[in-house]
Amino acid sequence: MPIYAYRCSSCGHAKDVLQKLSDAPLTTCPACGAESFGKQLTAAGFQLKGSGWYATDFKGGSAASTSTAASGAAAATAGDAAASSSSESSASAPPAACGGSCACH
Repeated sequence: MPIYAYRCSSCGHAKDVLQKLSDAPLTTCPACGAESFGKQLTAAGFQLKGSGWYATDFKGGSAASTSTAASGAAAATAGDAAASSSSESSASAPPAACGGSCACH
């Protein structure tokens, strides 16, 4: 059932009302009793719920995944160079396979 925003043009009282699509619109203001209570035009909003919907779905597209892969490859190359320059840093540096962004470090 949709939620409609109502506002009284006489007293300014505003209220959100849960109504069926088949319900008649409200006209009487619950605050002042005037017959000037009407629906407001508001932006539609919705939220996807249930299994299979994630907050990250359809965000970024393929361009974001391509730039992430490129930056991951650059980080892996930098990690290889740092590991070969110092034997002490190679013990604390993550292996190039995971790039240090995994849960194992």
